[in-house]
Amino acid sequence: MTILIGYLPAPEGEAALRAGFAEARLRSSNAVVINSQRRGASGTPTEIDQDEIDRIIDLGKESEVEVEVLQPDHEDDLPGTLNELVAEHDAQLIVIGLRKRSAIGKFILGSQAQRILLEAEVPVLTAKA
Repeated sequence: MTILIGYLPAPEGEAALRAGFAEARLRSSNAVVINSQRRGASGTPTEIDQDEIDRIIDLGKESEVEVEVLQPDHEDDLPGTLNELVAEHDAQLIVIGLRKRSAIGKFILGSQAQRILLEAEVPVLTAKA
């Protein structure tokens, strides 16, 4: 079984890594860390480089968890991309980090986290920074 961890280079992403690695260790599972870019938006601050990937893998090793880092891109359907990865990796849980947003911000921009919570095909664990 696998734990999918949604990761962005931000405090919420670090919280998701900690929670995801703890769950993977507890469940004797491996972890797949997803850093998904919106197609056409490469070079944004959400993209991670090889040094960051190596750091994430080392954090997993410190937690005694086997880690794979994937960087799939998506159109505007991150929940759909995560559901595809759930099926592909036989995942039992998705872990994401949450940040506080105003009601106006959620209304105008939408909320990927909310869509993930509602559309995920497996349980979702949320972590706050």
